[in-house]
Amino acid sequence: MADPWRHCTLGDFFRVKHGYAFKGEYFANKGDYVLLTPGNFEASGGLKLKGEKEKYYNADFPSEFLLCRNDLLVAMTDLTQEARILGSPAVVPEAGRFLHNQRLGKIVNLNESLLDRRFLYHLLNYRHVREQLKATATGATVRHTAPERIYSVKVQLPELRVQRRIASILSAYDDLIENNTRRIAILEEMARRIYEEWFVHFRFPGHAGVRMVDSELGLVPEGWSVKGLYDVADLTYGFPFKSNLFKEGGAGLGVIRIRDIRDDYTGTCTTEAADAKYRVADGDILVGMDGAFHMGRWAGGVAWLNQRVVRFRPKSGVPRSWLFWVTEVPIKTLEATIVGTTVAHLSARDLKEMRLLVPASAVLDAAAAVLEPMSELELVLKKKNANLRATRDLLLPELISGELDVSAMPEPETLAA
Repeated sequence: MADPWRHCTLGDFFRVKHGYAFKGEYFANKGDYVLLTPGNFEASGGLKLKGEKEKYYNADFPSEFLLCRNDLLVAMTDLTQEARILGSPAVVPEAGRFLHNQRLGKIVNLNESLLDRRFLYHLLNYRHVREQLKATATGATVRHTAPERIYSVKVQLPELRVQRRIASILSAYDDLIENNTRRIAILEEMARRIYEEWFVHFRFPGHAGVRMVDSELGLVPEGWSVKGLYDVADLTYGFPFKSNLFKEGGAGLGVIRIRDIRDDYTGTCTTEAADAKYRVADGDILVGMDGAFHMGRWAGGVAWLNQRVVRFRPKSGVPRSWLFWVTEVPIKTLEATIVGTTVAHLSARDLKEMRLLVPASAVLDAAAAVLEPMSELELVLKKKNANLRATRDLLLPELISGELDVSAMPEPETLAA
């Protein structure tokens, strides 16, 4: 290290304010104020907004719990034993919309003459910090931390100039990831609208000259047919890897678990062998069969299907983009209606019984010409994000620990390019 780094504890620099215990009777599916929960936090840091599944609050509350733009929050509860989000930080993106709920800590009274706010965000993503919080957490199944435990976390800090330099480098990756994510969202929304216009409202090119006929799914355009999922896709169910052989990072097979589908990332590895048929490639459609039934087009490189994850691959002549959209609605419908003992479960029988409306070949070809280029661009952007996250996650511990001399790093603009 070129300059001495201080040994200190996080409590030397800030306080943590508890959130408000909002009353459950006023929770709603719509409203003006989003009620943040630990489920809104990404494991690698950042806020995860859930769209139509967001939780809102429709009643009066103390104004001090309405969050401001750039407020820094910390998740103080994790519902899993692995505690992947315990201590995860998130920055509030806008004022007047988000509520500071209980089990979320808000960083207050930060001494920014000694600790840079952006550096603190990345510091809270540092494995050494997270491991200390996990080691002192309470609870057997639901893990909790507290302000006092956060204060006691031991860290090493460089001078403020170096903190800001490190934060600018890591934030360059986050900014580019966020920009790509916005572009992906726009592409998805465009594709969704085209799909709904053509295949839900039946306003596809040339629809005016096509009459509607009866089918088991109601009135459909003449020449369209109702088929099962297995008629249009090849399905592969995941391999039951032994969880006692799982490890985070390291060499071995990268195992895709349900939680990984959304992020195109697998941090779980195993040395256990599996047949090549469980191998996943970029572009594969994956569905998680427990909980929220996460569904996505994989862009995280070569990996392997774990149990309770199923892969869809289109059969010959079936566009991958159309297959994704035609299966999304019935899977979301199943998610809303299937109830397990503690979580919803999707079964192989549910998928086998799924009925899909397949358009005439000319309409399917026309859809492919429109949707496939959008899907390919989305996949390129997702792969870029996966690579950016991997690079950032490799750099973070090296920079935060001082192992990598920050003076040798290029400017953030160069990194982002």
